[in-house]
Amino acid sequence: MVTSLEEALMATHLDDDAKRLAELGYSQELDRSWSGFSNFAISFSIISILSGCFTTFGQAWNNGGPVAITWGWPFISAFILIIGFCMSELVSAYPTAGGIYWWAATMGRPVHGWFTGWLNLIGLVAVTASVDYGCATFLNVLLGMLHKGWDGGLSFVFLLFLIVLVLHALINIFGHHLVAILQNVSVWWHVFGVAAIVLILIFGPDSHQSLSFVLGHRINNSGFSTGMYWFYVLPLGFLLTQYTITGFDACAHVSEETRGAALTAAKGLWRSIAYSAVGGWILLLSFLFAATDIKGIDAQQGAVTAIFTTALSPALAKIVVAVSVIGQFYCGMSCVTSMSRMTWAFSRDRGVPGWRLWSKVDRNRTPVNAIVMGCAVALVLTLPALYKSPTGTPVAFYAVVSIAVIGLYLAFLIPIYLRLRMGGRFRPGPWTLGSKYKVLGWIAVIEIIVISIYFIMPLAPAGVPGNKAWSWSAVNYAPIALGAVLVLVGGWWFLSARSWFTGPRRTVEGVAEAPPMESEAGDLDPGPATA
Repeated sequence: MVTSLEEALMATHLDDDAKRLAELGYSQELDRSWSGFSNFAISFSIISILSGCFTTFGQAWNNGGPVAITWGWPFISAFILIIGFCMSELVSAYPTAGGIYWWAATMGRPVHGWFTGWLNLIGLVAVTASVDYGCATFLNVLLGMLHKGWDGGLSFVFLLFLIVLVLHALINIFGHHLVAILQNVSVWWHVFGVAAIVLILIFGPDSHQSLSFVLGHRINNSGFSTGMYWFYVLPLGFLLTQYTITGFDACAHVSEETRGAALTAAKGLWRSIAYSAVGGWILLLSFLFAATDIKGIDAQQGAVTAIFTTALSPALAKIVVAVSVIGQFYCGMSCVTSMSRMTWAFSRDRGVPGWRLWSKVDRNRTPVNAIVMGCAVALVLTLPALYKSPTGTPVAFYAVVSIAVIGLYLAFLIPIYLRLRMGGRFRPGPWTLGSKYKVLGWIAVIEIIVISIYFIMPLAPAGVPGNKAWSWSAVNYAPIALGAVLVLVGGWWFLSARSWFTGPRRTVEGVAEAPPMESEAGDLDPGPATA
């Protein structure tokens, strides 16, 4: 319903956040009760080094080995931080729940918002699916460690995944204020949990790997030839970093629930990346120094749990896995929060079929329908994980991970490029890159293009068309799924949506869109806050 400006601002006590939101065209519908720390916490929880570093460790181990981890992690993290800086500037200027697609539609045209919105939504659903499936997988491993003879197969893992997904939906539906509290708890769980694991891996094993192994040992268990190591196999291992440090756009998606969002959301976004990059590297190095049984780890397809079971006592191994499972549970909860806010905001602007249903909030100002719908789609997307590949590796899981990475980062690319195109016409918020936006923006655009190409490539020789061992169960279905969605979304745009999708729809009348709040010196530029 469209309200007058006076009604919208009176309802929110004329606070600065609501005024800025009204200037951007929206009334305050969600409950703005989150602190700046809670805003940081959701992205930090979604990045979750207790999730990504554990669930996709095997991808880096098999595709590059320690080289892909020790050097690949900080190298790729630096590029991701640059992407984060670019997005921090945008969320400071436009602190809305729509976030990524809203920026694209505002700086470009409705078509930019349309494709960005769908890529972002697909990526967030895939992240939710992959995190919760990873949590279920490690929970199954933990059950096996606690009960001898445990044999939970793929069907049981999928059942655990369903239970975890339902729990996350229920927490988000019935515990809005609880979610903010749990986000804060999650930060400290990750800090102290990671510290505990590192200490266990330092003092628990009887011996450790050499520094030369950690810094320079190469492994190629991919099935591809040794000659392809540097230009194909090793980059596939970078999926570990690129997948782990993602989902930080959550700071934008909950900005309408955050106090002082124009500044706190911007800082929360880049800081969540930086802190996770440092903590994740320390955690991964502790894994590698404890990885003394290379054959045993290879025999389990590079699963990180093989490190714990071969290097630690059964009791210590259980503690490490349990700490990770709880961290992954927090991560999945945060993923559902971010996904539902994006679904709600995009539906508010009529970008999702059935938008009237998904854009509703209940009496507690919670987008219940958006939560249910997003979780249901995540469930469907994970169905291929029920099939086991010929190599024994979870190719379907890695494909879901690839969808998450590609969808999210392509969604990031569009507004970053549009901001570059705007140049001096862009009016920054309180946090700005200043003149550095050009070089950082182009670095971000190029990096996203490169990683998107790699992560639609086959993950195993059996997934290469024309290979004698080719099998559908080994195919990386990320490009197939994304391609199908892009064709559908693109066809929908040209046949219908371009005649009615106008981008952000104002729900507040009586005020023209205003420039961002008066800029202060940004974290990266102590000079004038002009682009």
